[in-house]
Amino acid sequence: MSGQEAPPVHGGRLGELRRLFPRAPAPFLDLSTGINPYPYPVPRLAEDHLTRLPEPEALSALEAAAARAYGLADRGLVVACAGSQALIGLLPLLRPRSRVAVLAPTYAEHGFAWRAAGHHVREVATLADAAAAEVVVLCNPNNPDGRMIAAAELRAFAAPLAARGGWLVADEAFADFAPDGVSLAPLFPARGVIVLRSFGKASGLAGLRLGFALAPANLAPRLRAALGPWPVSGAAIAIGTLALEDAAWRAAMAARLAGDASRLDAALAAAGLTPRGGTSLFRLAESADAASVFDHLGAAGILVRRFAAQPRWLRFGLPGAAFDRLVAALALKP
Repeated sequence: MSGQEAPPVHGGRLGELRRLFPRAPAPFLDLSTGINPYPYPVPRLAEDHLTRLPEPEALSALEAAAARAYGLADRGLVVACAGSQALIGLLPLLRPRSRVAVLAPTYAEHGFAWRAAGHHVREVATLADAAAAEVVVLCNPNNPDGRMIAAAELRAFAAPLAARGGWLVADEAFADFAPDGVSLAPLFPARGVIVLRSFGKASGLAGLRLGFALAPANLAPRLRAALGPWPVSGAAIAIGTLALEDAAWRAAMAARLAGDASRLDAALAAAGLTPRGGTSLFRLAESADAASVFDHLGAAGILVRRFAAQPRWLRFGLPGAAFDRLVAALALKP
């Protein structure tokens, strides 16, 4: 991309593992993404979910299910799309050029999208450092360290920002299993606050491509218009509605993932890595030998997430049923 910023590099790139470690044993174990390793059980779908264009009523039912699952009283403030990544690229196009503060380090696509749309972007370490911005963007819980800011604190911060026409954009991609009081969703409507939610990470169905914006009443219609007709596939509507209405599954999964995360922290510590936080869907660890750990695991067919700007960090997704394979590989590291 001559003359332009190169797009961020992400996890989930098994082609990179094959290229870097051509002799690695298969099947590969991808721990480079924070996706639930226990996917929601997908039922057999009626053929018309694939052969017909989705009906508006079905999309409305999906958004209503999301509103109930996330704790909103008003379904009209929920806008469905094909993954929250689409919203990250869309939101910067809906504002004139602005001063944008991104709470960092965090998911790199946010800063990239706002810069690509011509906004002035700076990275800040705290909300106080962002006080002069017109748009403030953060992940809550944060990726990759799991930092959490109470929703009440964020809403208080957003009030003067909104009063001068600004936005607080909170990416809650990893909030489904966060403690109470973290998500801004139950506090809606909140003037000037936009929340992004990811369906695929919590459900383990990332390939379905489904996400939501929770937006104020003056912005939600603009988002719908910008996304255009049929923003979500028929299959995603059917499966998403079913999963979002399954509160019992979500409650049981929250407990299971919390246990797995604690178990993973213990395994990383036993292997000489220092746990540095995370969420119920991924754990961050630090090591002076992070590069050699990455190479060792890659040679064993296990891909974890590394960070060019933080060479001592490695992020581990939950291995699920492959937990013993990861522990065995860590035990053999030099």
